[in-house]
Amino acid sequence: VGIVDSAAVGTDVRSAIPWAPPVPILVEVGAAEHLRPDALFVGIAPPGGALPPPMRRAVVDALRAGLDVVSGLHVYLADDPELAGLAQGSGARIFDLRRPPARRTLATGLARTTRCRRVLTVGTDGNVGKMVAAWELAFAARRRGLDAHFVATGQTGMMLAGGGVAVDAVAADFAAGAVEDLVLAVADSDLCVVEGQGSLAHPGFSAVTLALLHGCCPDAMILVHHAGRAHFRAVPHMRMPAPVQQCAAYEQMAALVHPARVVGVALNPTGCSGRWVQDEKRRLAQELRVPVCDPLADGVEALLAAVLAG
Repeated sequence: VGIVDSAAVGTDVRSAIPWAPPVPILVEVGAAEHLRPDALFVGIAPPGGALPPPMRRAVVDALRAGLDVVSGLHVYLADDPELAGLAQGSGARIFDLRRPPARRTLATGLARTTRCRRVLTVGTDGNVGKMVAAWELAFAARRRGLDAHFVATGQTGMMLAGGGVAVDAVAADFAAGAVEDLVLAVADSDLCVVEGQGSLAHPGFSAVTLALLHGCCPDAMILVHHAGRAHFRAVPHMRMPAPVQQCAAYEQMAALVHPARVVGVALNPTGCSGRWVQDEKRRLAQELRVPVCDPLADGVEALLAAVLAG
């Protein structure tokens, strides 16, 4: 119903996302009272995962007003004595989405035995649009009448789906097992679309990426690439391997447990001119011999067809 952002107050979310509904941007939590919110979502992912001091005021105000707080931070707000006390006093609840599941299991490759067709979105870098591509694929499949599930593996995906596991917060030995459990929970569906994380090529994120790959044992993969991005966005900011190299790496690593091909590319055009994006689509389609789509502008029907065909 509203977004708290004191730097952009007075506008609405369309100033950043033109096709979005006119959700107002507010100076503080108290200004949303007439909108009757029932929860505050902490929707940031800062380095280190702590709550920035200027944002603490918003969380305190929400808890005092009896609003639930849903946080995707690495630091657990429910373990903060002051915040926990405020929640207890007002009857509010604190949900720390990055708190790992109590169940700890080692992956065994069982996902490859499930009835559902499994597809994983994989990235050339972090923060390229893997969640969007996965969400749109699952939505398009349900629109076609399939029993399709979006499997959330990060905090924002969990906020959308109402479930899942933030895999980057699970101890390394059990990360692939957590993903396997998510797939087994929807084993009898038609399609299981697993939200990807990180990139196999990035030294800081490759561990969680490989856990996803071997945990869900995909039958097909969709490569997600930000058009024009040549260097990793996060440290060490080194030059990214070309998409064709990354496709080969993903297929090689998947084959160690269960063979899977990259059957399509979801292209993120943010910040690029329309003509340049069209040229990039043609180049990638010719180079990789798979359909290439901007999920939001073009839809994902071509990608879905490729996923189901294999």
